[in-house]
Amino acid sequence: MRRRTRFDDAGRMQANINITPLVDVVLVLLIIFMVMVPQLQKGPDVDLPDTAKPAEQGDNKNRVLVSIDDAGRLWINDEETEAGQFSDRLRAAVAAEPESKVVIRGDAKLNFREVRQLMLAIEQAGFRGVGLIAQRTGAGAQGE
Repeated sequence: MRRRTRFDDAGRMQANINITPLVDVVLVLLIIFMVMVPQLQKGPDVDLPDTAKPAEQGDNKNRVLVSIDDAGRLWINDEETEAGQFSDRLRAAVAAEPESKVVIRGDAKLNFREVRQLMLAIEQAGFRGVGLIAQRTGAGAQGE
């Protein structure tokens, strides 16, 4: 015996959009981006020196990042550079990004002598007003 289905106001099928899977996907993507963005920094990993007051490290846009690691290797943005080619590569990097500023990230294990020599090399390449990046004391992440 077959039952007949009655369609009245109480028994109508309702077409509702279930947004729960959409919210789940968006939250997973948000977590992935939050984890990956710090990994997208330019240059090598450098243990920055601690300082009491770098409230702001400046704008990430329009800057050429010069890094020196604990072994004394030089990096311009994310490319390792030999000391003999440093001036030419720095000029090329600044030419590629007009109105850019030169910023130094030096490892905390370095003597000031190595950082000062890098500053002199940048000055000899024709750039003035070099910025330094430091890490706020007690901060877990590198300050940029």
